[in-house]
Amino acid sequence: MVKTAKLSSSMEDYLEAIFNIVSEKGGVRAKDIAKYLGVKAGSVTTALKALAKSNYVNYQPYEVITLTSKGLTEAKEIIRKHEILEDFFVEILGAKPKVAEEGACKMEHVIPDEIVERLISFTEFVQACPRCGSGWIKQFHKKCKNNAPIDSDICQSCVEDSIINLKKEKNNMLGSNTNISLLDIPNGSKCIVKKIKKKASATKRLIEMGVSRGSIIEVERVAPLGDPIEVKVKGYHLSIRKDEAQHIEVEQQ
Repeated sequence: MVKTAKLSSSMEDYLEAIFNIVSEKGGVRAKDIAKYLGVKAGSVTTALKALAKSNYVNYQPYEVITLTSKGLTEAKEIIRKHEILEDFFVEILGAKPKVAEEGACKMEHVIPDEIVERLISFTEFVQACPRCGSGWIKQFHKKCKNNAPIDSDICQSCVEDSIINLKKEKNNMLGSNTNISLLDIPNGSKCIVKKIKKKASATKRLIEMGVSRGSIIEVERVAPLGDPIEVKVKGYHLSIRKDEAQHIEVEQQ
C-alpha cells in the first residue's frame, strides 16, 4: 500500500482552521479561512484545490467547505498535538499562554508522534507521582521566574513533603475515603485518576479511552442531566457516561 505523503505545515494550518471555524460557526467558506489565517483569497483557493485533490476536503467554488473523514481525522490529530504542547508549556514549564500558543503553533507540524506520547507520559508522571506533584512544579516555576540557584534547604523540605504525600497515597489505596469521584469535579477543572472501581468490561473500555490510574482528566462540559461528561484525556476529547464516572476516584488539582 502506498503511504500518504505528509502534509506541509501550511496545509495542516488550513485543515486546523477549517475545523476550528466549523466548530465555532457550523460552516465555513473560503473568505472565512482567509480572514482566520490572515492570507489572500487566491492562496486559500489554491490550498483548497490541493486539499480536495488529496481527499482532505470537499470543495467547490462558492459552496460551503467541509472536511472529509480523512481530513477530519488529520485535523483532530493536529489540534491534539497543539493542545498537548500548549498544556505542557504552560502547566509544566510555566510559560506564558501567548508564548505557549506561538510555540505550539510552530512545533505541532514537526514534532514526532513518539515525542508527543512521551510528553503526555512525563506530564502524568510528574503530576501524579507523590515525589513530584504540584508542589514540585511550583518550585520549578519559582526557580525560572527568579533565576535562583537550587536551595538545599528547600530540597530537604521537598523530600520530607514527598514522604508525607507517599504515606497519604498509601492510605488512599488501602480504602481511605479521601478521594472523590469524577462526578464531583466542576467544569474547567482538572483531576488525577487514583482508582477505577468497576467490573472488568467497563474498566477495559476506560483504559482503551486513555483513562487509567495516573491519567489527568480535564472536565470540559457536563450535560444538563449530568450524562454524559465531556472530558479531555491525553489530548483526546471524550465522553464518559455517568455510571462510569461515579466509579472513577480522583484527586482534584
